[in-house]
Amino acid sequence: FFPPSKTTYLGNEITNFLQKSNETFNEPWEHFKDLLRQFPHHGFSKLHQLDTFYNALNPNDQDALDSAAGGNFLDKIPRECLSIIESKSKVRYSMSRVTDVRANTNAPPLPSSHSNSFSLQQIAASLEDKLDIRMNRFKKSLNDMKNSFITPTAPLKAVAEVCVTCGSNHSYNQCPLTRGGNDFPVFHDNIQQF
Repeated sequence: FFPPSKTTYLGNEITNFLQKSNETFNEPWEHFKDLLRQFPHHGFSKLHQLDTFYNALNPNDQDALDSAAGGNFLDKIPRECLSIIESKSKVRYSMSRVTDVRANTNAPPLPSSHSNSFSLQQIAASLEDKLDIRMNRFKKSLNDMKNSFITPTAPLKAVAEVCVTCGSNHSYNQCPLTRGGNDFPVFHDNIQQF
């Protein structure tokens, strides 16, 4: 049994969830899952949960999820989204553990063969994430530029001169039907010709 105040509090905690500035990717994910476990009858659909979590992340982590999804993360079905988050969370968690071990000067060095392959894999994964983020930003700016140069969708039609006397494609003052007997003055468009 949950009292109404606890239900409201936990619902607000989930709805207003935000990643802290110093958190790596796996930390907010674990925190968000803990909130959902504390409030089992929250009533939020999987899609709503994923949307809330995604929008709570910093822009770099959102870009990382988008690049892992091969486009907009939230366009995927919830099962695929969860799979992407879990795999990113494991990579990020492993990377943060390596950083923590290196930062601790009293920690014994890792065995060389294991640590070299482990750190190279992590560096490669990190570089791949950064490259994916930059490529997505580049594609977005390229699409924005492309959209700013929109060509007209309707074809342009040529304007032709039509005679008011016979309907042919010449001016009325050059019409063969009125050539000799045209006593009307000819007015020119250019006023300087008078």
